[in-house]
Amino acid sequence: MTPTHRHFQLDGHRRPGRRIGAVAIALSAALLLSACAGGSSTSGAGPADAGDPVSGGTLEFGRVAAVTGLDLNQQITANNAFAIDKIFEPLVSFDADGKIVAWLADYEESDDGLTYTFTLREGLSFSDGTEVAPADVISSLERHLEVGGPLPLEAPIEAITETGDREVTITLSERYTPFLSELASFSNGIFPKDFGGASEEEFFEDPVGTGPFVVESWDPNGDLTFVKNEHYWQEGKPYVDSLVYKLVADDTQLQQQLSAGQLDAIDDVPAANAAQIESGNGTVLSQTSGWSTEQVFFNTQREQFADEHVRRAVALALDREGITQATTFGTAEVANALLPPTITDSANQTVQPLDFDLDAARAELAKSAYPDGFSVTLLLASGDSQRAQIAQIVQESLAQIDVDVEIEQIDIAAFRERFFAYDFDFMLNSGQSDAPDPNGFITFQADPDGFSKSYWTHYSNERVTELMLQGRSTPEGEERTQIYQEIQQTLADEVPYIPLFFPANLKATRDDVHGFSVLPNGSVRFEDAWLAGGAQ
Repeated sequence: MTPTHRHFQLDGHRRPGRRIGAVAIALSAALLLSACAGGSSTSGAGPADAGDPVSGGTLEFGRVAAVTGLDLNQQITANNAFAIDKIFEPLVSFDADGKIVAWLADYEESDDGLTYTFTLREGLSFSDGTEVAPADVISSLERHLEVGGPLPLEAPIEAITETGDREVTITLSERYTPFLSELASFSNGIFPKDFGGASEEEFFEDPVGTGPFVVESWDPNGDLTFVKNEHYWQEGKPYVDSLVYKLVADDTQLQQQLSAGQLDAIDDVPAANAAQIESGNGTVLSQTSGWSTEQVFFNTQREQFADEHVRRAVALALDREGITQATTFGTAEVANALLPPTITDSANQTVQPLDFDLDAARAELAKSAYPDGFSVTLLLASGDSQRAQIAQIVQESLAQIDVDVEIEQIDIAAFRERFFAYDFDFMLNSGQSDAPDPNGFITFQADPDGFSKSYWTHYSNERVTELMLQGRSTPEGEERTQIYQEIQQTLADEVPYIPLFFPANLKATRDDVHGFSVLPNGSVRFEDAWLAGGAQ
């Protein structure tokens, strides 16, 4: 809130049990479509022999949610984060393989892990043409420390000081292994000191950063139009003159408009439509490994889901392999553990999950305060065909253990308001890492004192919290791996949420779009994208 490429394997440890009819029917359709797809998809877009990039033109990118805020320290949802990262950039970033790389600055780390020295790129400017100075870096990071926000700087920073004309030194009070990974988040972007003389409100309505694009117009309930940053530090980039985020509130409409040539690219391809996009006339599928986990989340403040036996019963009643096959059409991997295999120290191959077993589910429910079942509401955002299908499977699955599920679908803005307010019984959502280190994902989903209170589940386990803190200060290696192994096993046993599968990043373009580079967190490096027709 992200590495090796994901291997699309099925969980081979599923216990025998009776699969419900809806899953079996959908699974047959999934296997048929998967077979028709004819192989894996590309990680980019456009023909391999496209030639040299061409400058000019407008790229229209369809998305299901509008950009509602651009304050990098106050936002967290993908609709905002992946607009913010086009405007602001951090000192370090990560590449398409998840490797931490120098970005606005080169860096050196001391042997004891307590001192990091950053040297800004020579001639680095903001989009208004003013030079980026160490004072801007210090001001930006100190503002983030002051604000905190949903993705706070958790590192034990003791001092941020200017140590040269282009040099900033950050001193930690103790070793913090995920520091560079944390610093690579969009929330640590650099902006002018004192907001360039504007008020905070004025600045974030018309922000200035080092990113490849500048906001030209913005409707928080509609579209956002970027134009290229003429002072961008990567020479010749971005290639396109403008980038438009077009609001299309339904994923089916996204695909239809792409196929009709009304959009140049889309942010989300339903797995059920991936093969159609791949074989379509003039469309190209982008399928890459990611840092997200599709999950069922329990509000443990609800009396039913405060009962661990109930949560375990639900987990045992869900055939994760069947759900994955039926709803992702061969594009995802079954999740045994919380962390995707693309995240460092994922325990997906070693954790023992609660596998599908209806008899065990009924036995677990019999141990709870609700042995005869109960009624509950499953919340999800509308406009997502895959989650709608998952919800139906969950509903039918839990009926087998006398748990009556009502499905409530609401628009995505209202959905976010509801779960931010803990106003739900259980819900469908995904967890997303912003970096390859496990700390960010674990902290967001298991820290009872953090911004999200364990991803709005209110789950708390003292041992998990203790291990989480140990993981931050333990150097990379076997000891740290064992720490995250124990955390993931405990979460699998106590199930504040049920990891279902690790989805691929599925996006698509027209075949005249090239250089469409997708990062593991699902963001697109649009500075690399170009249109075959250019400005014509």
